[in-house]
Amino acid sequence: MHKINISIVGCGYIGKKVASKLLSLGASVECYVHSIGSKEACEALSLRVNILELDNSDFSNEWHVQDNNVIAYFAPPPRQGVIDTRMTNFISTLERLDSIPDKIVLISTTGIYGDCQGEWIDESRAVNPQADRAHRRLSAENQLQQFCQSKKIECIIFRVPGIYAMDKLPVKRISSGEPIVNAIDSGYTNRIHAEDLSEFCVEALMQKIKPGIYNCCDGNPSTMNDYFVRVADCLGLERPKEISLQQAEKELSIGMLSYLAESKRISNKKLLDNFSTKLTYPDLKSTLQK
Repeated sequence: MHKINISIVGCGYIGKKVASKLLSLGASVECYVHSIGSKEACEALSLRVNILELDNSDFSNEWHVQDNNVIAYFAPPPRQGVIDTRMTNFISTLERLDSIPDKIVLISTTGIYGDCQGEWIDESRAVNPQADRAHRRLSAENQLQQFCQSKKIECIIFRVPGIYAMDKLPVKRISSGEPIVNAIDSGYTNRIHAEDLSEFCVEALMQKIKPGIYNCCDGNPSTMNDYFVRVADCLGLERPKEISLQQAEKELSIGMLSYLAESKRISNKKLLDNFSTKLTYPDLKSTLQK
């Protein structure tokens, strides 16, 4: 079997986990990051890393093309607007190159489904992005799918909800004294443990997987209220004060309210049917009790 050359565009929290796992499996990994700080963090893990300015329309001179190339695109979209211009620039650069990748794996968001009023949904659900950040993620999906289809490149898109782990819990949010919406008014939220997401990404990059869109979640949603209360109890922190949704509209940030305005329960059946990776953390309890 030939050695797989993998490029990771956007090597942050998940990217570094994926890169380390890939190296342990013998893959050749090239990482691309936005800042000097990110570059130094990756180099501390002995990763091969380059600075890549995705806000430039052409960065082909910074891109180290390899044969049999597989790309993991984990870079966030810009902070404003409804179009992911970074994806636009990325695709524009790929189109200028002599060699195109065999496969591209994208991390997107389940936020593109919008508010589903607590219903169980799967990948067949019509998209209905409401927040600008969700529009930007859908823009990235659409651009990448169109490009991959035109070039006959395999494309796998993970629609990911909230990512958590013991080192990625809302400790600051709970400790701040900021209130949470009470159980009655709290909508459903979905999660995936960082280690499980990383394992699914590695399989998508290294193995033959049916191209398409996959909801990458643990399949065990709960309310936002339940999440904060259980994390507080696990860490021995005081439970946040609870308020009504009506009160929250006056007291909480616009960003938090946009999350609270959406409620959905997401099925991971397609994911589990098509991947051999098994969930190490199938629910919140499995994380908090370890």
